[in-house]
Amino acid sequence: MTDHRKWTPQQLEGLRKLYPDMKAAAVAQAIGRPEKSVYAKARELGIGKSEAFKKSWASGRIQAANTDPRMVATRFKPGHTTWNKGKPGTTGLHENCRATQFKPGQKPHTTQPVGSYRINKTKGIARLEQKTNERPGPNSVRWIPVTRLVWEQHHGQIPPKHIVIFKDSRLATVVLEEITVDKLICITRAQNAARNHPSSRSPELAKLTQLKGAITRQVNRITRESQQKATP
Repeated sequence: MTDHRKWTPQQLEGLRKLYPDMKAAAVAQAIGRPEKSVYAKARELGIGKSEAFKKSWASGRIQAANTDPRMVATRFKPGHTTWNKGKPGTTGLHENCRATQFKPGQKPHTTQPVGSYRINKTKGIARLEQKTNERPGPNSVRWIPVTRLVWEQHHGQIPPKHIVIFKDSRLATVVLEEITVDKLICITRAQNAARNHPSSRSPELAKLTQLKGAITRQVNRITRESQQKATP
């Protein structure tokens, strides 16, 4: 590969001759430059694609649906009316389709009855949930965390923007008998965020987190500067 930082006269001549009628990747390979550098130098010199290239398949601008006679012939024409327009329920007129359709009130075989328990794992955290109703909507409408049910049973409805968690943040259990009200607390989401912040767990961990962030920022800065130097 040639030096990326300086364009040679031969490379510039190749760019002017090849870029209008070839893909940038092919030009880059032919003259020994990175593809990004080819794009940048072409913009700088005002070199664009030829009309012939823009109309060719190589440009990627033309799709088969607009040019292939076989596909054009089978497309709907302007003003075409589909055969089932205004006929609701026509999908599945065949007896084989009707036999496998859901009947009114029918539920999937996987539907669990009210009172069932399940383990729901979200973002790596497993929670025990219980199905409390059959209302339509997302699963969160029907499946409620047991921690919340236990708390509300003893203390009433949870205030807005509050959550119920274990007092001991290290405790994570999906065993029903181990989820008792004496192990739970109700706090705001802001309190929970502060509770999970590294500084609240360990001063040493907080310092390491800050140091990691500083190192990451420096690495990103050095990488950006290197990329800018590599591209004219």
